[in-house]
Amino acid sequence: MSSNTLDKSNSHVVVIGAGIGGLTAGALLAHRGYSVLILDQALVPGGCASTFKRQGFTFDVGATQVAGLEPGGIHHRIFSELEIDLPPATPCDPACAVYLPGESTPINVWRDQEKWQEERQRQFPGSEPFWQLMATLFDASWEFQGRDPVLPPRNLWDLWQLAQALRPSTLITVPFTLFTVGDALRLCGLGNDQRLRTFLDLQLKLYSQVDADETALLYAATALSVSQLPQGLFHLQGSMQVLSDRLVQSLERDGGKLLMRHTVEEIKVENGKATGVVIRNQKTGEVWTEAANHIVSNVTVQNLVRLLGQAPSGYKNRVEKLPQASGAFVVYLGVDASAIPPECPPHLQFLYDANGPIGENNSLFVSVSHPGDGRAPEGKATIIASSFVDPAQWWQIEDYEGLKEKFTQEAIARLAQYFYLKPETIIHQEAATPRTFAHFTARDRGIVGGIGQRIPTFGPFGFANRTPIPHLWLVGDSTHPGEGTAGVSYSALTVVRQIESQM
Repeated sequence: MSSNTLDKSNSHVVVIGAGIGGLTAGALLAHRGYSVLILDQALVPGGCASTFKRQGFTFDVGATQVAGLEPGGIHHRIFSELEIDLPPATPCDPACAVYLPGESTPINVWRDQEKWQEERQRQFPGSEPFWQLMATLFDASWEFQGRDPVLPPRNLWDLWQLAQALRPSTLITVPFTLFTVGDALRLCGLGNDQRLRTFLDLQLKLYSQVDADETALLYAATALSVSQLPQGLFHLQGSMQVLSDRLVQSLERDGGKLLMRHTVEEIKVENGKATGVVIRNQKTGEVWTEAANHIVSNVTVQNLVRLLGQAPSGYKNRVEKLPQASGAFVVYLGVDASAIPPECPPHLQFLYDANGPIGENNSLFVSVSHPGDGRAPEGKATIIASSFVDPAQWWQIEDYEGLKEKFTQEAIARLAQYFYLKPETIIHQEAATPRTFAHFTARDRGIVGGIGQRIPTFGPFGFANRTPIPHLWLVGDSTHPGEGTAGVSYSALTVVRQIESQM
């Protein structure tokens, strides 16, 4: 055994949070020889990509589709290093079927590039200059990202990784660094194309948390292009939980440890460096301090500030000044298969123009199980419909249950315009609100999806994996490259590389 391996085995890493980002960081570090302990207050690992079961149905809590399973994709890279098999999955094609108000024919986001080009030319005549700009920026950005830059850089090592990822072809993105999608639309003479803007607003909200006028163009170029070959979105066999399960198996095979129902109450900082965490066992009430050489926080940046107590003032002020993040309202339905229309795509998005309580954009993003995918008994199916909401209203209202029921019934009524939803076809129904997500994931106020990808908070201007406190690291959707299992896995790989660089 080399002395370097000995050093690693004596280097104890505590990971706060068993979401996909935390599990990935922990599994990679354990595989590379570190002593790893992962802690999470929930019942099951996976965070917003976990599942729950009801009456024979398996429901994905939040995330319902995965990117990065293709050869060279981030999950493919990580699972290959860990020497574990990728979970079985089927491509989402179309990635999404989008229904705009009053329209009965969807805009299908096809996986095949030529098919998608034909679709958008038919749906949005004259918009091709915009899409070609997006394709050009995506190609340059994807190649750049594939060389593992560190964004934003916080020391010389980070800066060197960033410099090594640059190529002359990357320079085409530089003039667009401060552009939003709205700016690009105006540049292409499409600023007044309301139908195109409506479609983009809907799609971008899923990925960037904000609309076309606020979303950073370079972020959007990837978010809007990753659905097409040679990349693509995938529907996992069984449930999203299989990602977590395989990462946990890898972690434990390599000597790492996972403790569920254990709450981290404080991050200890001594002489300006992170030195350990205060842990509470939820079952026994026992409290102890676990010393650590490195602490990896798979939490929101808001939760991180709270765990620190005395966070650096500049960091704390920046977090407090962030725009309000979104929460989610989600309806989970277990239904008879007769409720599902023939040839129903796995993912749909509906925008309704009538006034109602559902979401900020009065829209629903819907995921539907398919026969044999492991989510429903034979002859049955699951429907999961979510909408972004303002978390504040769910914490301030006196009649919480009344508001929850109002949202539930409104969502089911809207869904019944497409699905055959009657008392005889609905077998199980329940709903989740920001309060639900806060309870089960401990995310601040139940917020989801990370930090909005506006110019001041995306990529080079976002929150770094290196915090201002040495030996304390941040992974997850508060950091580059943002939300989604692929995004948080990339952030985990970055942190692992940064920790390794200090050995």
